[in-house]
Amino acid sequence: MLMGRVTGTVVATQKDDKLGGLRFMLVKPIGLDLKEGDSLVVAADSVGAGVGEVVLYASGSSARQTEMTDNRPVDATIMAIVDSFDVMGAKKYDKQQEDLSGKFDPIS
Repeated sequence: MLMGRVTGTVVATQKDDKLGGLRFMLVKPIGLDLKEGDSLVVAADSVGAGVGEVVLYASGSSARQTEMTDNRPVDATIMAIVDSFDVMGAKKYDKQQEDLSGKFDPIS
């Protein structure tokens, strides 16, 4: 799994029938310092994530392992919303301490 930040939504009214009912989000991969990478992923959302949230997503064949995406032509799926994480005992992110403007202030 990979970690990313939801940066937007995708609306596609014309799509393959197998994609019906799926919601698509734009996800930018992030590192442990919460800095965004340059790439962008369109991911099916299986957990109801919102813009600005830190999420875990899977890509490739693993993306089709949720109940919502089973046997559907998706290459990335949001599978979890991150509440917090730490690195070697030091808390690096806590959703409860997130700035209301959507800015992330990594915990030192």
